[in-house]
Amino acid sequence: MDANRIWRSLAAGFCGSAAHSGLMFLKSWVGLLPSFHPYEDLQQMLSHLVGGSVNPWVPWALSFLNGAVVLGILFGRTYRLLPGRSGAAKGFVFGAFGWIMMGVLFFPMLDRGFFATRVGLGVLPALFSLLMLLTYSIIMGIAYSALCQKKSAAGP
Repeated sequence: MDANRIWRSLAAGFCGSAAHSGLMFLKSWVGLLPSFHPYEDLQQMLSHLVGGSVNPWVPWALSFLNGAVVLGILFGRTYRLLPGRSGAAKGFVFGAFGWIMMGVLFFPMLDRGFFATRVGLGVLPALFSLLMLLTYSIIMGIAYSALCQKKSAAGP
């Protein structure tokens, strides 16, 4: 993976993470699904793992870092392999796969059950997490596609 592709992946991941953070801020501000708080659940799990308190910003920072760097680079590496003709379509596929992984791995790890069914809100946490991941991944896909088009328009 060349430096330009890494840069585009990081920039697109940053855009997706910013959109995700904005949605999570809006969720908190509006008071949507008040008993569904994945960042607080992650903070509690991290506190348990390290045997002490963890600053509330740590889960947010880890999420942002994961979205901007780890998943951004993974998206850039798999972009050509993802089905779809547009960055948004490829982002949708990436996000849907991420949602499945979150539902069967992340939420059970936080003791919230598959797709956060133990939160007590029915399917609402699963639907919100789908919205959350699709917001992240579609914005990332659009940004990555736009950055790739800029490169092609600029020439070799």
